[in-house]
Amino acid sequence: MRSTTVPPGTPCLAPRAGEPPLHRLEISGPHALPFAAGSFDEVGPLSRDDQPHRHTFYEIVHITAGSGTHVVDLARWPVRPAHLVVILPGQIHCWEEQRGLDGTLALFTEDFLVDHPEDHRLLRRLAGTRGLDLDAEGHLRTGRLMAELAAEHRQRTAGYETVLRALLHVLVVRTARLTAPVTGLGKVPDPRGTPTRGEEPVPGEASAPGRAAAWGTAAVPGETSALAEAFARLTARPETAAWSVRECAERLGVTPGHLTQAVRAATGRSPGRLLIEARVYRAQRLLAHTDLPVRQVAARVGITDPAYFCRFFRRETGSSPGDWRKHHSRHHQSIEAPGTRA
Repeated sequence: MRSTTVPPGTPCLAPRAGEPPLHRLEISGPHALPFAAGSFDEVGPLSRDDQPHRHTFYEIVHITAGSGTHVVDLARWPVRPAHLVVILPGQIHCWEEQRGLDGTLALFTEDFLVDHPEDHRLLRRLAGTRGLDLDAEGHLRTGRLMAELAAEHRQRTAGYETVLRALLHVLVVRTARLTAPVTGLGKVPDPRGTPTRGEEPVPGEASAPGRAAAWGTAAVPGETSALAEAFARLTARPETAAWSVRECAERLGVTPGHLTQAVRAATGRSPGRLLIEARVYRAQRLLAHTDLPVRQVAARVGITDPAYFCRFFRRETGSSPGDWRKHHSRHHQSIEAPGTRA
């Protein structure tokens, strides 16, 4: 498994042909915390990158000045002060049309959440929105927490690791309170504008905008919820694009029946359906953010027959891969998200 952190100045990993670059978190040494915080300028020029890229880490951004457009996966949204966005590992994003954009960022890997594993679910919920427009009180409170995170990271006095984990947990929980959890089988607004066939938007490598909010919000027993959470994290990985329910169950150490029961209890959906939707969403992202030929897109999502891929894609989305790319590519028509991301 590729490392999620690197020493300062390490070049980005060379991506697979046609895919956006993958940024890893820069840390000062092999035993340093997988965490960073500071202003856009303190974090570095990549924090304002206007070219599509991905991360191996989570990113929380509190916008305090300027304006711009945030492109994340298959949607683009305006950002302005008093705005908070969450970007998950694997999501493709960039910042466009920047005018004095500034704020505070917190960057951290999955390992940093070891003390509060439930924060994975909350972060996915937050990444499933277009971001949060904070009211005056929320803006001040969030600003104080982000400033404390940056100060603790900068000063690194005794016990700072514990303080950083605690502050981050408070930030995630308090921010999650501002979003209404999604339960049952109700629809979630789809920021892509072209939903796939089915009742909800679909998950991507990390988790699809809108769809992310549906994971892990049902009131289910702890063991069941934990298994569904593990399945969600497994399907977030691009190498699982062609896996079957049985292969996922074997990797998770359970029977296919047990996995199906747990995932249905947590999401109302079957794991087979979610695997199909994950494959479709990965294909959509590749079509929107790369110039790969359709046959290579098909291969990247585990389908060796391009003709079958085209039929599969049309069945799930209602359009051909070529038509979908024409209307959703970053270089063509942009997708505006309905109502309510370094």
